[in-house]
Amino acid sequence: MAKKRATKAKKSKRVKKAAKPARRKAKARGRSTKSAPKKVVKKKVAKKKAASKRSSSSPRKTSPATIETKLKKIDKDLVNLLKQRADLTVRQLEARQESRQDLFDPVAEYELYQRLDAEDSGAVSTAAVHAVFRELVSAARARIKTVRVVYLGPPFSFTHLAAIERFGHGADLIPVNTIASVFEEVNRGHADHGIVPIENSTDGRIVDTLDMFTRLPLRICGEVQMSVHHNLMSRSPRSEIVEVYSKPQALSQCRDWLARNMPRANLHEVTSTSTAAQLARDKPGAAAIASRQAAVQYDLQIVAERIEDNIHNVTRFAIIGDEPTRPTGHDRTALLLQIPHSPGSLSEALTAFKRGKINLTWIESFPLRGPEMGYLFFLDFEGHQKEPRIKKALEDLEKKAVRMEVLGSYPRSEPAE
Repeated sequence: MAKKRATKAKKSKRVKKAAKPARRKAKARGRSTKSAPKKVVKKKVAKKKAASKRSSSSPRKTSPATIETKLKKIDKDLVNLLKQRADLTVRQLEARQESRQDLFDPVAEYELYQRLDAEDSGAVSTAAVHAVFRELVSAARARIKTVRVVYLGPPFSFTHLAAIERFGHGADLIPVNTIASVFEEVNRGHADHGIVPIENSTDGRIVDTLDMFTRLPLRICGEVQMSVHHNLMSRSPRSEIVEVYSKPQALSQCRDWLARNMPRANLHEVTSTSTAAQLARDKPGAAAIASRQAAVQYDLQIVAERIEDNIHNVTRFAIIGDEPTRPTGHDRTALLLQIPHSPGSLSEALTAFKRGKINLTWIESFPLRGPEMGYLFFLDFEGHQKEPRIKKALEDLEKKAVRMEVLGSYPRSEPAE
């Protein structure tokens, strides 16, 4: 009996030991079944977060209809703002007219463009922003008075493009045939301003312009610098071109390209690039070297573009007018100078610029007319004649000069495309 009881006790212990792992497994199974829904919920939340991140990082697509609605509203706001700007500009110009000042103010325009350049215009180029405000100011001037500007024509010559760049389409731009005619029209009071080429980065000085400053008492009140790109244009295929027309300066600025690429073509000098474009339009086998705008105007195909030998080909144009300008801190002064025709006189005269630490940017000489021996010098330097250091240098220079005329101080410009 005792043996049987002992055997039963051993069996019950083994059953209990076996039950413990079973209970543990059951508890584990219970825990896993209870926690399963939580994991599913966490996965769903994670997916939602990832989706929201993707949606926030990539902008939502706007429908064309919505874009059109926004554009219409912006256009309306822009027109209203331009009207307000034009009205205020007119009032500002009227105040200038009442004080008998010129409606064209190179300094005010320089300061306007400086302010605009300081703003972030985004995808809109600086040239495009300048064009908008140039035409706005030009239209405002025209509401008060028609500003008459003579230029070396005909239309769509590079001087015409420079006149548009400075005065806009609101001005009355009048073409004349010669540089001398530009000076004479302004001198007689037939025009408010004139615009003439004065210097090219490839060919140097424009002699006719400098010569007229010695003849007539006119002044420079501003400048325009234009990047000059020459294009070969025609109505004939390039293989059939036997004649090329343009003004002497344009042919000179493209001479290397023409020698390499058009060696058999006869070159003909004419009075302007626009005249050359007219001939290319009317004559089979003829081509012209002119601006892209001339090709559009005379319905010509551009056979080769930008054929100038110097890719940095820039022409500087002088704006002729009597209105003096105030300093901007970024100015240029032009000077006509005659000194004694003796050894060392030029070197001695130029020491005035060295002592004043004045940057002399251009000097040209040309012989005096008549029996008198000697030269006239045309000088450009940085600074304004009203600045103390420039005043002092001019006073020193005048003591050594036979003749000295300050042709004007005006804001320096940057090349425009």
